[in-house]
Amino acid sequence: MTAHPRPDAGQDVLSPAERYAASRARSARDRADAEGELRRFREVVGFELDPFQVDACVALEEGRGVLVAAPTGAGKTVVGEFAVHLALVGGGKAFYTTPIKALSNQKYSDLVARHGTANVGLLTGDTSINAGAPVVVMTTEVLRNMLYAGSSALDGLAYVVMDEVHYLADRFRGPVWEEVIIHLPDHVQLVSLSATVSNAEEFGDWLATVRGDTAVVVSERRPVPLWQHVVVSAPEPRGVPRLMDLYAGHVDPTDPGTNPPINPDLQAMFRTSARAESPHGRHGHRGRGDRGYRGRGGNRPGGGPVAHRRTPPRFAVVDSLDADALLPAIYFIFSRAGCDGAVQQCLRAGLRLTNGEEEAQIRRVVEERTATIPTEDLDVLGYHEWVQALSRGVAAHHAGMLPVFKETVEELFSRGLVKIVFATETLALGINMPARSVVLEKLVKWDGTAHQPVTPGEYTQLTGRAGRRGIDVEGHAVVVDHTGLDPVALAGLASKRLYPLRSSFRPTYNMAVNLVGQVGRERARDVLETSFAQFQADRGVVGLAKQAQAHAEAMEGYATAMACDRGDFAEYMGLRVAIKDREKELSQVASGARRADAVESFERLRRGDVVEVPSGRRRGYVVVLDAGKDERSFDGPRPTVLTQERQVKKLTLADAPDGVQVVTTVRIPKSFNPRRPDQRRDLASSMRNALGAFSDDAGTGLHPGRRGGASSGGRAGRRGDAASDGELQRLRAALRAHPCHGCPDRDDHARWAERWERLRREHEQLVHRVEGRTGSIARTFDRTCDVLARLGYLATGADGDGALGVTEDGRWLGRLYAEDDLLLAECLRRGIWDELDAPGLAAAVSTVVYSGRREEAAEPYVPGGPHGRLAQVLDATTRIWSEVTDLEAAHRLEATGPLDLGLVAPVHRWASGKNLDTVLRGTDVAAGDFVRWCKQVLDVLDQLAKAAPRPALRATARKAQTAVLRGVVAYSSV
Repeated sequence: MTAHPRPDAGQDVLSPAERYAASRARSARDRADAEGELRRFREVVGFELDPFQVDACVALEEGRGVLVAAPTGAGKTVVGEFAVHLALVGGGKAFYTTPIKALSNQKYSDLVARHGTANVGLLTGDTSINAGAPVVVMTTEVLRNMLYAGSSALDGLAYVVMDEVHYLADRFRGPVWEEVIIHLPDHVQLVSLSATVSNAEEFGDWLATVRGDTAVVVSERRPVPLWQHVVVSAPEPRGVPRLMDLYAGHVDPTDPGTNPPINPDLQAMFRTSARAESPHGRHGHRGRGDRGYRGRGGNRPGGGPVAHRRTPPRFAVVDSLDADALLPAIYFIFSRAGCDGAVQQCLRAGLRLTNGEEEAQIRRVVEERTATIPTEDLDVLGYHEWVQALSRGVAAHHAGMLPVFKETVEELFSRGLVKIVFATETLALGINMPARSVVLEKLVKWDGTAHQPVTPGEYTQLTGRAGRRGIDVEGHAVVVDHTGLDPVALAGLASKRLYPLRSSFRPTYNMAVNLVGQVGRERARDVLETSFAQFQADRGVVGLAKQAQAHAEAMEGYATAMACDRGDFAEYMGLRVAIKDREKELSQVASGARRADAVESFERLRRGDVVEVPSGRRRGYVVVLDAGKDERSFDGPRPTVLTQERQVKKLTLADAPDGVQVVTTVRIPKSFNPRRPDQRRDLASSMRNALGAFSDDAGTGLHPGRRGGASSGGRAGRRGDAASDGELQRLRAALRAHPCHGCPDRDDHARWAERWERLRREHEQLVHRVEGRTGSIARTFDRTCDVLARLGYLATGADGDGALGVTEDGRWLGRLYAEDDLLLAECLRRGIWDELDAPGLAAAVSTVVYSGRREEAAEPYVPGGPHGRLAQVLDATTRIWSEVTDLEAAHRLEATGPLDLGLVAPVHRWASGKNLDTVLRGTDVAAGDFVRWCKQVLDVLDQLAKAAPRPALRATARKAQTAVLRGVVAYSSV
């Protein structure tokens, strides 16, 4: 592995052997530069290459594969461009793969600018430009599909560049990267470009195992030094926020080391503000002298006492950055609504970051970029507000925006016309939008289930955009002061470089039929065992085995220490453990009974019941809109309720673990529509009135004739179960009668025995983990094949040789690459979508690809009503999904994700020719999300048009493609 020290590291710190190796490396670079294609390539790029770039290029020219791990903005892509150069010079082909379409589009433009349109093509699933060119940019999925199809486009392929290869850790799409790496022909040289990862050497070892000789080139040096700051509120109410350096003055911000000391002024301010809980609290003053670093962005003069720490407003932070010449900046806010809100706050504050000439340029670019958008859609898209913000140099960037809008923001920011972009973390992936500064509003983010702290790897990835090579002398990472911010923890976060690459590889149904069809089941198992996932699992087994051996030795010592001269202490300990287990079992029985009472209280609910939720996260009063009897699960019904805050929610046992209690009832009109705010307001008011009348009742506190809540009648009796349990009494008697019970050293023996028992259980778990990791990928593949054989996609003798082979159904499953490939295949095989028209088919496909960002409060509307053709087809699709997940559960496989009907109506309207306003009206779907999901629907429709088993359905899929690919969907390149 080639590692590159900081350029300012003196030669005197190197050993003689290291100095000799460095001299040899320099000689090799100089020789290659003088004699090979690298010299000509340098003339083309027109700038001096960094040592790590030269090392990687030299390895490529020597015919080796290359893994390059370097920080964002370090220039990794130069190595990929050199591979393209070598392919063109040598008369071969080069494929340049990226994880997302936007990055493919950007790289295509870069390569066209250098090599011309005749030499460069683009393939992104829904876009095909010059696909036969010697250099083709594509998404990684496109290359995977080529490999399985045995495409003739692979002929003459010499180089494959995998940009952002660390994306293989992505849970949903990451396995595609490993499939490509494993299945590429042996003669193809692989160039893997990764962010800085802490296990690059391990990843390189795996690449060498599956691809042959691979050079690992690691550079941890940022091309532009990065300074770390915290922005805090000014001491005066309307003052400008202050930028304070994070590290103490003597710390080198470019190499702070582990847990570096904090700027004492910053620490003093945090300590003082923590004490200043009232106006009479002690105020801390900044001490005299230069105790903290005073460089660009350091503390401003004149700072006075700090009493209360307030989070500075977003517009004020931007104003402060502008005053310190730290724009352009990317301001990360982990919320779409937060990004849009920040833009509005800046506009209301009158913030303007552009001059007249820049504003004119911005408007020209916007008009060119959006010229194809229908005029009637502009208002729906918030076009005029968006342009107003852009003209002031302010923009948002998130997945809910229309792709054309996002691309326009990217172009304007790259050209220095937009000065501040409020973005979600999706901007951190791949898109070339470097800035002088990066701001993080908070160090926690929502991962879909809970708020999680930002990891060191995520912090490095986000702040890596700060500092534009060739433009900025230094970059700046700024964290906004907020509740819970700990500068010491922040310093640890900023100074760590822990970003291990973990494989997310798992066999899929499509992968299984393709592999079995190409090499047979046994050979396919061998191929899958070469995956990075199995490589990491096998390496982990070595450590686990050593740990298990140490446990076994320790258990022998514990067994000796617990020996008792009066009898078998292990037997005595067994009785104690049996008693403990029995008591636990009885407790669980009682808990189960309480749970049953709570479920029963849910089952008694009726529409109009006003319910008290006595505990849990929904504590308070709600009115039942739908008793949810049709949604029974292990936890009972899931009623739909209206809260006192006028929110429509699903009530589950997790919300009310102690059950619910009906206190009164209200009348709900038959025409009640939970989507209408006015009707929700009226019903909430009726509930409050009913509760007011209920509170005046001096009776039992329950609605006459009704009882709610978990029954307590049987609980008192259940508490005595342990005292009356015969088995427990027998065990206790046997314990008292055992010879060891009277041993004076019994407690000492018991302590050793407890340690022995604890270690025995840990040892068993370790052994189980070792067994589970060994061959784990192959076992998952076997289970996947069993499911496919059960459904008829694989069969013994299908290929005429007695071995497991691919059936006719399996062959077209092999051409379905969607995430829920098996569910799609079953819907096609059973013909349930055959009678749908084009809008209906598009809507049905949306249920498979769409995943809403939040739970629907009410049942989504289905065009044609609950008894129409589409509704019946969706019911059948749901039944198939249920059968598939039952089969997966029986074979211990990860379940296919649930269907989501949230996009059925919008997609159906769009495919029926309705305008965008009509399509999105009454939904929570943003225009950008709608376009993005439509693109995924189009991708699946394209697969159906080629793979569906019946001609009529293939024709309908083509019609559906045409119906969906129009308007803003057609004009968005991403």
